[in-house]
Amino acid sequence: MMTRLAVLAGAVLAVVAAAPMPALTPLPAIALPSVDGRIDHLAFDSSAGRLFVAALGNNTVEVVDVGRARRITSLPGFREPQGVAVVPDARIVVIANGEGDGVQLIDTASLAARRAIRLGDDSDNVRYDAAGRRLYVGYGAGALAAIDPATGTVTGRVALAAHPESFQIEPGGTRIFVNLPDARQIAVVDRASMSVTASWPVTAAAANFPMALDEAGHRLFVGCRRPAKLLVYDTTTGKSVASADIVGDTDDLFFDSARRRVYVIGGEGFVDVLDVAGATPSRIYRTATAAGARTGLLVPALHRLFLAVPHRGSQGAEIRVFETE
Repeated sequence: MMTRLAVLAGAVLAVVAAAPMPALTPLPAIALPSVDGRIDHLAFDSSAGRLFVAALGNNTVEVVDVGRARRITSLPGFREPQGVAVVPDARIVVIANGEGDGVQLIDTASLAARRAIRLGDDSDNVRYDAAGRRLYVGYGAGALAAIDPATGTVTGRVALAAHPESFQIEPGGTRIFVNLPDARQIAVVDRASMSVTASWPVTAAAANFPMALDEAGHRLFVGCRRPAKLLVYDTTTGKSVASADIVGDTDDLFFDSARRRVYVIGGEGFVDVLDVAGATPSRIYRTATAAGARTGLLVPALHRLFLAVPHRGSQGAEIRVFETE
């Protein structure tokens, strides 16, 4: 009897060991009480362990203590906040407003307002180039601005063919890759000269909103909504080299260089995990989330993917947390 039980137990353990582990493990969610409307982008301040959430429809920025898994405060005084970025060496958080004064700078410690910088209407995505110590903000009907965060001075502007959505900075070079969905192209901007050096057509799909960069692999991952596709561009040639089906209504996607994966967040109500180790991406995991939850943030140092869930019906606004290991 004991021998038979031992064999059975061994077989069960073998099946368990062979079963695939989920690519995303859910952890306790963080409530965002009294937050209504659409939630846009997020940024993480590693020095304080704080997550900054642009609650566009609520005209607030929600500040979340990740370690304690709770919201610290809700900052008012914004007008459709969309993009958000942390500048560690200047100790500021930069908020881009869809309406109003362009970008607002707040202190990371006190959370007090520092200054506002006028750019134009529809200030959207924000990125920080740590090596060059420059902020880049997409805004208006088609423009990208470079800002010195220490002084708040606009140091350069470049005109684009349409309103810029997600863009990615090439850390080891001078290029910025910019999604221009209304022009159905990707603009390549040289940040040394602040000029457009190339335009790559987006023809396999339309509505190219989110983007992620694999600099070492010379790949640009572009999320499209019509139809829902992930397009892969070779950054040395500017050509589309691969594609894969993804969740609909995506507004954020992230490349995990350690695991060779791409996480695609879609408002259709899912997060897709794609294996991009090979030439052609393949979906290896899909988890259900919530309708309208289409933005988030991957924080590789924490092995966490944060997902912004808006208030809809009985579903309260919250940040859902997933472990990526």
